[in-house]
Amino acid sequence: MVEDRFGFVRVRGELSGVKRAASGHMYLSLKDENARLDAVMWRGTVGRLNFQPEDGLEVIATGKLTTYPGRSNYQLVIERMEVAGEGALLALLARTKARLEAEGLFAPERKKALPYLPRVIGVVTSPTGAVIRDILHRLADRFPVHVLVWPVLVQGQGAAEQVAAAVRGFSALEPGGPVPRPDLVIVARGGGSIEDLWAFNEEVVVRAIAECSIPTISAVGHETDSTLADFAADRRAPTPTAAAEMAVPVRSDLSLQLAELGLRKRRAVVRPLQLGRERLAVRVQRLPAPAALLSAHVQRLDDSAERLRRALAARTQLARGELQRVAGRLSAPLLQARAGAAQERFTALARLFKSLDPDSVLARGYARVTGAGGRTLVDRAAAAGEPALTVHFRDGGLDVIPAGAAPVRQAPKLKASLPPDPGAQGKLL
Repeated sequence: MVEDRFGFVRVRGELSGVKRAASGHMYLSLKDENARLDAVMWRGTVGRLNFQPEDGLEVIATGKLTTYPGRSNYQLVIERMEVAGEGALLALLARTKARLEAEGLFAPERKKALPYLPRVIGVVTSPTGAVIRDILHRLADRFPVHVLVWPVLVQGQGAAEQVAAAVRGFSALEPGGPVPRPDLVIVARGGGSIEDLWAFNEEVVVRAIAECSIPTISAVGHETDSTLADFAADRRAPTPTAAAEMAVPVRSDLSLQLAELGLRKRRAVVRPLQLGRERLAVRVQRLPAPAALLSAHVQRLDDSAERLRRALAARTQLARGELQRVAGRLSAPLLQARAGAAQERFTALARLFKSLDPDSVLARGYARVTGAGGRTLVDRAAAAGEPALTVHFRDGGLDVIPAGAAPVRQAPKLKASLPPDPGAQGKLL
């Protein structure tokens, strides 16, 4: 009777005791302030949900009543379940955001910088909507690049799983593979209600975007729309068109910028030369003329040359007068007389030198005595104080020791002697 009379019912209540069995079926309860109803969702129905059921969420469940003999009670077999109103969705969104934010998925230090000029851009969106056309058109206008589109559902059952798989698929591509790895990923969808955008609030999508190794831009909805994907992405774009503008610069602006930089470079090279020429011209104007620089020196040279000429003439005249004054004293007889007198004085000095030579008398039988230092001794007391004496004869010297002095051993000396007379007989001393 229960199954026949209540084959189709709609129940609004708060989820309680949500649990998922290993088989994939989900068991839960619907309750309000007055009553509680057990419910079950089979695995196929659970897979079609577009949100994650959790305790405290108010939902509207559609299904049929059936009995469970094992516990002798009745339960609701849910065939469709949706969040009851926008307020409940916002409450679920707030709880999910707080939980993921506590894990650090939205932390600023996790954000990656966008590449300045990506060569390949991956786009996760519906291949048939206006979003992809707007993105491609805007990229073509600004800076054409290679675009890879990963087609996904962006609304309804299975949309969240497809978006998450696409983001992870782009992130898993290897550089240099057959499919080029994007330098930037754009997750995009057009505007809609909170229910329409709910797939981008799902935890699986948020975690896929946060874990993506490629910088990502979230462009979901219009400017006033906000999803958890926006917080997980590295940058949020208010619209898909704005995401394309964030992705690439304007090529014409880059061309103008390059031209401006080239002009500045040429100016930077030429400007120092121009400044150098200007400064040199100013300094040249301040310099005096070459003739003016040399005029004083030329005048001084002329004055010195004139003074030198007059001094040479005066000196020549003076020398000529002196020569004339002494010319009378330079006659030949006078010079000869003076030369003769000088020669006589020289001859007298030579005779005096010969007569005063102490060795000149040795040939007449005299001898000269010297001490150890070679000093000539002239008295007996001086000779007695010497340890050894040398007696110089006509034909050489003889070393002797004074009487009473201790004998001193000395090395033999070579005695100088005059060459023997070939006509005389030699003598042994």
